[in-house]
Order: sequence, then C-alpha cells, then structure tokens
Amino acid sequence: MSHATATIPLLHPDEARLLFGPGDSHLRQIRESLGATIVLRGDTIVLEGTDEQVESTSGAFKQLRETIKRDGIAHDAVVRRILERGNSTVPVTAESIDLFEKAKRIQPKSEGQKKYVDTIRKEDLIFCKGPAGCGKTYLAVAMALNALRSEKVRRIVLVRPAVEAGEKLGFLPGDMMAKVNPYLRPLVDAMNDMLNFEQVRLYMENDVVEIAPLAFMRGRTLNDTFIILDEAQNTTITQMKMFLTRMGEGSKIVVTGDATQSDLPGDVQSGLDDAIRRLGQIRGVGVVELSGSDIVRHRLVREIVQAYEEPSHSNRISKS
Repeated sequence: MSHATATIPLLHPDEARLLFGPGDSHLRQIRESLGATIVLRGDTIVLEGTDEQVESTSGAFKQLRETIKRDGIAHDAVVRRILERGNSTVPVTAESIDLFEKAKRIQPKSEGQKKYVDTIRKEDLIFCKGPAGCGKTYLAVAMALNALRSEKVRRIVLVRPAVEAGEKLGFLPGDMMAKVNPYLRPLVDAMNDMLNFEQVRLYMENDVVEIAPLAFMRGRTLNDTFIILDEAQNTTITQMKMFLTRMGEGSKIVVTGDATQSDLPGDVQSGLDDAIRRLGQIRGVGVVELSGSDIVRHRLVREIVQAYEEPSHSNRISKS
C-alpha cells in the first residue's frame, strides 16, 4: 500500500487550536481512529500515512472545519459523530435512518413506514395519520435526530397539545411543566430509545432539543428547526393554524395523529383533518396514512386496534 502525504493550510492563527480541541482531544480522537500521522508545521497541518488514512483524515478535518466555521467551536461529541459517520461499516438501505451512533440505524418495517420516511425526506410539511403502534411518532423522532446529527437543522422542537383526557390538569401536583410532563413523556421515551441517556440530557440542557406543550408555541418563529407535533388529532383548527405558521427558514414540520383517539369535545372539529383537507394538495406538503398493517408493537396491539374498529360486542348482542 503506497505512502501518501497531504497538507492542510491554516486559515488563521487560532485555527489549529480549534481543530485540535482542548488539550488536543480532537487530534487524539482523529489520530487513534484513522491512523494517520498528524503534525503541525508552522501554519500547515501535515498528514502522512496510507492513501486511505490520509484521505479519511483530510475529510475529517474538512468536516470539523465546517462545523467550527458555522458554530465557532466543536465539541468532542461532534468529532465522534464525524468519525463514526466516516468509518461506519453497517450496511445501509435506501430507507434506513442513520443516527450516527455506532451500528445504530432505524429501519422502517413496512411499506407504509418506508413511504412515510421517504415523504419526510422529500417534503417540508408532512401529515401522518395512523393507529397506535404504527411508528408515526417514533420514525418522526428518528428523522429529526438524523437531520440534527447530519447538521441539516440546528434544533429539534417536540410539541404536544395538553388536552385533558378525563383528568384535570389543575388537580395535578407541581408547576405547569410538571403538569404537562405526562403528555410530553412519549416523545422523550422515543428519543431515549435511540440515544444514550447522557446525550439526550445534554441536548435538552443546551436547548438543542426542546419539548413543549402546544400553547407555548404562540408568537414564535422557528428557523433551521425540525418540529414534530404529536397527537395532532387533539388540536383545534385555530391551534393548528397557529402551530403551522411557526415554520421559519430551513425548517421541517411533521404532524402526526390518530383520528380514532381524539379527546376533543364532540362538537369541536379536529385541526388535523381540517389541515389535511386544506393543505394536502399544496406543493411541498406530504400526506401519509398508515394502517393496522404498519403496526410494529406487540402482536396483540394490531388485534386490539382491529377489535375496536369493529362494531362493539354490546351492539352485536342487541341486534341478535
């Protein structure tokens, strides 16, 4: 295997310090992962090794430089992501969702789920209707993490309407965020299933991931953000309009819901169905409807959903 050399001219005096990281931590990660010799000579970084080592190391520094140019700094986690992305040997299919964790990819498990993921990739505003367990929320969270970690967006905002389903919020203990936490918990659970707990905690502490009730969206404009509205069948038409108009430049919105599980009063029309009717034909808007065949939870979930879609047992008795 031939010996290769490459040079990376520094753009300014402080760039070596930023590229090499605190205590040369970035430098050690790149050197240990890719195997090339990395030497600073004056205002130039010199790389030596095999063709593959030099090419991979040069590419890693190029990605790191882009991150620093955009954010002003790069953390060790960014370097790990760059290296994992560059060296991954896990086979990728057209539909798989890469989370840039070692060997961590989410794979759609049905034709409907594949269509859903493909639609999220192509469109800016996506509506997805489907029964419990069909993956509409889980896959949306996976796509949001993919967009964040591939630097297509800078933030993720996860939203749910805090509609009272029997219980009254006023009687729950704690402040408002404590009261709405049970409504938002499924979104956190999905994220915890994909990333380690510490990474999720850091994202939330640094406001890279925000989880909020729908009412908190009023008056905001969200740029470069992947926004998910879950349980959208519980939004009114006015709330849905308010939410959709939060979209800023470089953002993507995924709206998910199950029309059979609405907690709105009987005389209130769901904002989800209304939005699909109004917006479904607009260019840049995608609509996907998942079904019982897309359910990927415990096998009983599919049968439970099917049973509740049939005429009730009591009705059958009364007709007999």
